[in-house]
Amino acid sequence: MSRLGGRILVAGSANADFVVRASHIPSPGETVLGGDLSIVPGGKGANQAVAAARAGGAATAMLLALGEDASAGLLERSLGDAGVALHIVRTAEPTGAALITVADSGENAITVSPGANAALAPGDLPDLTGVAWLVMQLETPIDTVVAFARAARAQGVSVLLNVAPARAVPPALLDAVDVLVANEEELALIAGGDGSIVDRLAAVGTPIAIVTLGARGCCAWSDGAAVLQGAFGVDAIDTTAAGDTFCGTLAAALARGDALSMALRTASAAGALATTRAGAQSGIPAQREVDHLLATAVDDADIADLAHYCGVGDRAD
Repeated sequence: MSRLGGRILVAGSANADFVVRASHIPSPGETVLGGDLSIVPGGKGANQAVAAARAGGAATAMLLALGEDASAGLLERSLGDAGVALHIVRTAEPTGAALITVADSGENAITVSPGANAALAPGDLPDLTGVAWLVMQLETPIDTVVAFARAARAQGVSVLLNVAPARAVPPALLDAVDVLVANEEELALIAGGDGSIVDRLAAVGTPIAIVTLGARGCCAWSDGAAVLQGAFGVDAIDTTAAGDTFCGTLAAALARGDALSMALRTASAAGALATTRAGAQSGIPAQREVDHLLATAVDDADIADLAHYCGVGDRAD
């Protein structure tokens, strides 16, 4: 992995989230009366940058594309308040937007309009001197993500890729990734649906591959072995940005030199806390809150069940 003490650069999406709470997620053709509309800063890249900055351990910067509109100002203020240094590509396109319905159960449904995010180009990558980790997602053009990852690899910068939203990933990108994070659906799209979860993680081919499994926890495959982390028991009200919080916190933990098992535990705690409050960036916890949960949580996660679900112990190499 990359040198310690370097900065984290998040390159990716920033959106204004238009959020409505409702009793349930509408079915096709159904109209549901919801609550008041709120407009809050979001986008997978921006959420992960805020999470990394709040986790501490490494200075965090973000490369993002914004329009010339009120939504851009909303995002700039939120990122700046979190301590994220900004490399902004200004475009004539409107700032990206996401339409989010949050059910009373805490689950959500999201539709994204990329807007300015689609303008992020390979030549926009800033100087990587002093950068230890490049963190990316898939809400910006895939050719740009590949170019950024290959440039980082050539300069000895470690790459963490969150393969969200789910889409096919070219081999050239996987070849330049050090840590891949996916949910179960995203992992199946990359590695296929055959075999156990650990079989699929191993098939990804990156040095570390991680799958997040919601209320079950998460599983990583590294150096030919599985690393399991159970979920923290919390009362979830909104799962928006929980995965982004996991990714940003994970990058911060790895940047400060935490072992993978501890990095997964810290990231899982942060992701769990993010589900206990509404909003994307507004719901991302500070590190002191994560530390408190880590110190006080009762470890009631069923690791044996998680191991069985993932196929740990069943894999024959």
